[in-house]
Amino acid sequence: MAAFGVLGGVVQLYTAVLSPPPIPGAWIVSAVVAISAGWGVYRAYPRSSLTREFQVPDIKIRVNVGDLFDQKTHLAIGFSDTFDTDTSDGIIYPKSLQGQLLGRVFHGDLAGLNRLLDAALKSVKHVQKESRRRKPKGKRVRYPLATVATIRRDKFLYFCIAYTKMGNDLVAQSSIDDLWRSLSELWQEVHRRAHREPISIGLVGSELARIGCVNRESLLKIILLSFVAQSREEVVSRELTVVIHPSDVHHLNMLEIDAFIRSL
Repeated sequence: MAAFGVLGGVVQLYTAVLSPPPIPGAWIVSAVVAISAGWGVYRAYPRSSLTREFQVPDIKIRVNVGDLFDQKTHLAIGFSDTFDTDTSDGIIYPKSLQGQLLGRVFHGDLAGLNRLLDAALKSVKHVQKESRRRKPKGKRVRYPLATVATIRRDKFLYFCIAYTKMGNDLVAQSSIDDLWRSLSELWQEVHRRAHREPISIGLVGSELARIGCVNRESLLKIILLSFVAQSREEVVSRELTVVIHPSDVHHLNMLEIDAFIRSL
């Protein structure tokens, strides 16, 4: 309707000013309707990528549909407060981001991944150590929520952020408050370690994290808002990409996300 109104006004102005040869009205109306409908379909067509560039601060945010581990950037990966990594015996789901970090980046080298995590957490004081009786599977040392363990593999950094609490029954739980605090700590660590290079993050807080009070669209907005808010104080990274798994696209209104990005 907006395109129809604009085109109708342009046609009227053109005929009033230039007085062109008469054209059948049905042709004009058909052309205006066809162009307006085409424009509307183009605007409403589901998109797989959204981008917004900011002048102050000089940053760029992207929302892409794809595979997080295909990104040639530093990555942020969600973890639990125990930093469990073992995909055997039902501890960590192999298709989760932690499971894919082990399988696709470390090629199943569990000891190597744990060694890097232990080194990154060496200076962090743990808050609790579970007994084998209470937590028979997985790691038993708990670290504060929002702890970030930064590890390097080849030329990329992996920011492992503990934003969920792993229950002794191996069920992870989190909340909006925990997620927001964890994102704040993540951006500060990225600022310290990544030298403003691009970073990518998945849709943390969905699926196994069990933040059930908000949907995926709201989680995406929280991630974007948190990054932009932190960037107003200090530039975290020149470019943030939030990668949406193709299976999650039907949960999102990309037009609504595009409008949100442009409103930031």
